[in-house]
Amino acid sequence: MKDSIHPGYFETEVTCGCGNAFQTRSTRKELKVDICSQCHPFYTGKLKYVDSAGRIEKFQSKFQTGNYASVQKKGKPKKKQASTES
Repeated sequence: MKDSIHPGYFETEVTCGCGNAFQTRSTRKELKVDICSQCHPFYTGKLKYVDSAGRIEKFQSKFQTGNYASVQKKGKPKKKQASTES
C-alpha cells in the first residue's frame, strides 16, 4: 500500500437519537445516527414511526403548491415572427 493516500482509521463513538452509544472503528472520529439496533422496529418488535421529522408532510406540501418545474405543464415555445419590412 502507498503511504499517505489512505484515510485515517479511528476508534469511533456512534451516538443514536434514542441515546444509545457504542464504540466501533471508522474513518470518522464521531458518527451520529437517527436509528440503531436498540430502537429499530425490526430488532425491537414494536411498531414505531421513523418519520419523526415530518419529511412526508414536507414533501407533500412542496408539491401541493405547484412551484416546481417538474410538476408544471410545459407550453409550446412561441415562434418569432419574421419582420416584413422592406
